[in-house]
Amino acid sequence: MDHRKETTVLDAARMKEGLREHARGLAGAASGADPATRVPTCPDWTLPDLVGHVGQTHRWAAGLLRTGGTEVLDELPRTPPDSPADWPGWLRDGAEELIAAFDARPDESVEHPFFGAWPTVMCLRRMANETVVHHADAALATGTPFAVAPDLAADVITEFLGLLTSPAAAAQKPELAELRGNGETLCLRPAEASLEGWLITRTPEGPVWEHGALDADMIAGGPVRDLLLVFARRLAPSDAAEVKVTGDASLLEHWLARTAV
Repeated sequence: MDHRKETTVLDAARMKEGLREHARGLAGAASGADPATRVPTCPDWTLPDLVGHVGQTHRWAAGLLRTGGTEVLDELPRTPPDSPADWPGWLRDGAEELIAAFDARPDESVEHPFFGAWPTVMCLRRMANETVVHHADAALATGTPFAVAPDLAADVITEFLGLLTSPAAAAQKPELAELRGNGETLCLRPAEASLEGWLITRTPEGPVWEHGALDADMIAGGPVRDLLLVFARRLAPSDAAEVKVTGDASLLEHWLARTAV
């Protein structure tokens, strides 16, 4: 099954809800801590870098949606307001600017600098899922709780697999060629009965994936929140107490070592 052209399974209303929720969550985790706090899951960043990155990325994406295309920058600025007290409002405003730009063109496409012609809903999805992961970064850095609804967590994994196996990813990250293989399989098996799993097969042409909690050479099972944190390289498998890895664990180690995208 080829998922490289997959459309999202969540509707736009749910994505907007998730974007708002996790922008608030990130703001709450970051603004109550020492601004000098380092973010271990984003090496060399402090909390202002993390907040600045998310807020500026929302604004960049809003510009993309408004204009239909934009040049990619070598590095987006990571500049938030000086006072942490202003971070929640600034993050909220960036998320709302993005949502308003989407609402003006909900059924159109834009010319994304990496992915080419992209439906605007996919841009909204990308930003919602990016915000979920960076909320986790803030929570892990500050020792605050991180919760994410199962449907949102599952969509982060699904989208990531779709992007990672796309021709655009291979063009941007030649090192992904190391994910080619000879039929080795990895399965992520969520504990939630409402969710499908993900089966990844490493082929000579590159990894492919399909939905299904199937047998595999390596199976990682557990709550989808924890599978997300492991798969997004935010939590080592050994630190995820509720994730159980069976089979050839070296396949998971190999995958994680080569998917820092």
